[in-house]
Amino acid sequence: MEENLLNSMANVGFPIALTIFLLLRMESKLESLTQAITELTQQVKSVEQEGR
Repeated sequence: MEENLLNSMANVGFPIALTIFLLLRMESKLESLTQAITELTQQVKSVEQEGR
């Protein structure tokens, strides 16, 4: 019984830990991408206004 519990924790715990790790890493990258897109949008608007 105890061996089954440890085996189940190992089989389920690793994917959960990996998923949490990857989601945390991806969150910071998404924030960076959002900031870059916002800055790019502002630059495009600025160039459009200068051309008029």
